[in-house]
Amino acid sequence: MAKGKVVREVGNDISTDIIYPGRYMATVLPTETPTYAFADDADFNRKLRAGEIPPGSVLVAGKNFGCGSSREQAASCLRGYDLLIVAQNFARIFLQNAINLGLNMVICPTVEAEEGHELEVQGNSLVNRTSGKSFPIVPLPKARQAIIDAGGLIPYTRRLLMEG
Repeated sequence: MAKGKVVREVGNDISTDIIYPGRYMATVLPTETPTYAFADDADFNRKLRAGEIPPGSVLVAGKNFGCGSSREQAASCLRGYDLLIVAQNFARIFLQNAINLGLNMVICPTVEAEEGHELEVQGNSLVNRTSGKSFPIVPLPKARQAIIDAGGLIPYTRRLLMEG
């Protein structure tokens, strides 16, 4: 059960270039990509890098989060801060990259939340504990959720090989 405070609210069509600007594409190591998360949003980027945003914090987005290019760094930079991304929906390629990297995500088409609100995943609902409202979640297929729960495709595959 995921629970956290909304630390950033963004709108629709947030591209991978906004999440991870193209000028940093030469940086590919998951240990380094978080440095450039939302690099053009100086205040948010500074808070992330300074550790002012605790693990498990929530970023709330509108429709089509992660649209644009197929850059994997857009998911890995967010994963590096252990953020929960709640969006009305995700761009297809970003969604698959995020699953493969084990990024915690929730698809919630009717989410209503503002910065400072406390959100909690309860079964197939997202509860805004601040407003008292509850919103249905679109669950990921079990196989995809299992990859996220394992921490990504590589840890998931390792586990399967060790069990097999």
